[in-house]
Amino acid sequence: MKTRSTTHITLLLLLTVSLLFCFQTTSHAQGPGGKSFGFGIILFEPTGGTINCWLNSTNSIDADIGGESYFGNPRLDGDYLWHFNAFNSRIVSMYAGPGVAIGFGTPVDGFWYHVHGDVWYYRPGGSAGFGIRGIVGLSVVPERTPIEIFFQVGPLIGLSPAFGSAFDVGLGIRFYP
Repeated sequence: MKTRSTTHITLLLLLTVSLLFCFQTTSHAQGPGGKSFGFGIILFEPTGGTINCWLNSTNSIDADIGGESYFGNPRLDGDYLWHFNAFNSRIVSMYAGPGVAIGFGTPVDGFWYHVHGDVWYYRPGGSAGFGIRGIVGLSVVPERTPIEIFFQVGPLIGLSPAFGSAFDVGLGIRFYP
């Protein structure tokens, strides 16, 4: 069983590796102002911090870490995103992609898992949960600003400790230094 400090160290290592990867892939960045790395806040699922790292002109990797989530507290998400200009606009674009979610500790309001027949249960407090998710989002980058405002939605399918499902909604803002 992992202790709370071991969990925090694991999360810190994952974040550090992600940041190092971002700074090595700065060519063809398409964030605001041509920047490749942005950070900010996200509300709802999870509520916490967010980063986005552009890999090229159409792909990026984002990660969110936060608490107050139905899937765990803390919770870590990571997504591989394809960006496309659905509106033929330089300000508004869309993105979509697959991702993973890891929840630690006690979920807020629980996460319902289907076990057998009509039996449902909450993930026990203190256990870890692993799931996959799909995200579709809308990104707004006001002209001549280093910020991105985004809204994203999508399903989350819990795979461990048992099968379950829920829906993620996120609203956030990122700054590209």
